[in-house]
Amino acid sequence: MRRNTCVIAGGGPAGAMLALLLARAGVEVTLLEKHEDFLRDFRGDTIHPSTLQILDELGLAEQFHRLPHRKAYGMEIHTDDATVPIANLRRLKGKYQYIAFVPQWEFLDLLTTAAGRYPNFRLVMEAEVYGVIREGDAVRGVRYRDPSGEHELRATLTVAADGRHSDVRRAAGLVPVEHSAPMDVVWFRLPREPSDPDKTFLRLSNGHMMVSINRETYWQLAYLIEKGGFETLRSEGIEALRGPVARLLPFLDDRVGRLRDFGEVSVLSVALNRLRRWHRPGLLVIGDAAHAMSPIFGVGINLAVQDAVAAANLLAGPLASGAEIPESLLARVQRRRTPPTMITQFAQRVVQSRLIRPTLSGRGRPVRLPRDISRLPLIGFLARRFVGFGVLQEHVSSPTESHQV
Repeated sequence: MRRNTCVIAGGGPAGAMLALLLARAGVEVTLLEKHEDFLRDFRGDTIHPSTLQILDELGLAEQFHRLPHRKAYGMEIHTDDATVPIANLRRLKGKYQYIAFVPQWEFLDLLTTAAGRYPNFRLVMEAEVYGVIREGDAVRGVRYRDPSGEHELRATLTVAADGRHSDVRRAAGLVPVEHSAPMDVVWFRLPREPSDPDKTFLRLSNGHMMVSINRETYWQLAYLIEKGGFETLRSEGIEALRGPVARLLPFLDDRVGRLRDFGEVSVLSVALNRLRRWHRPGLLVIGDAAHAMSPIFGVGINLAVQDAVAAANLLAGPLASGAEIPESLLARVQRRRTPPTMITQFAQRVVQSRLIRPTLSGRGRPVRLPRDISRLPLIGFLARRFVGFGVLQEHVSSPTESHQV
């Protein structure tokens, strides 16, 4: 049995960022990641200006921008007869006026490598957390298994950052409130040619929606289907997917045949939920474990990172001093982060009900959009602020006590 001041379950954006912030504050922290590496395809990878600013505050912006990445200075919807700008990020105030598309594993490697320069940080891969250690009502650590066997790790504070199917959350008896989502997402990729369109965009047509992400040498494509509709799609054969792709994106007509079967796709079952309570004595839940977000606006990573920064700002000092963490302090983290979570999810639900649900159903008249949302005085301002910085932008104010090795 080992002991740390803080143990974090889940090496995603929330867990990795929190581990880095606590390590630099001098907190003994262990990060447990159940996979052998961070290499996952079709994970979210949109790094928005809010997160870029945090990396800048940590002195990591230059390293981040050395990673292979692509900048998007706005968001657009392509309909059958028009291109509709949604948010013009070039009009944002501040240093970063774009979304950076970077594979999530590169982002996580950057954070954990930076954390690894502090002697009080430990990363354990292939460590699957399956339970919590309890003392009365309090959580005092976790039980996990890795290739060497089963282990217990006691800690002053346990943080569940292990995603929307959180085992730690389940073990602690916390159950999220579910909000319906009208769609699932079929992810796949096709080669990209130099003559193809340059931008990342949403393609919308009555009955169909597709997100097209420019990866320089290939397109990462997200075809939206009605909730629970993947088995029906698969039963119709791969041509049921190839056909809509070719109609929505005619420039890919000569390449859809390279999509040979459904073994080349990945399906995301979209969930939208949040916990009423993010904490127990000795336990804090953040990121997707506290609030699963819809992929709308691509803000999931950035909300998770903001959770981590807010948590570190409030908890790093007390943890570094060796103090017990009262549940009232954990509740302050939730109070800080609940309003932006609720407002963001409300906006996602509005888009789901007003745009996605009627479009995918294919029934009735197609949804009509303004010619240029980004130029509408108030809506354009709110859209770029919302996409760029979110509802409540966090800044790093946690202490720096530990020295790098």
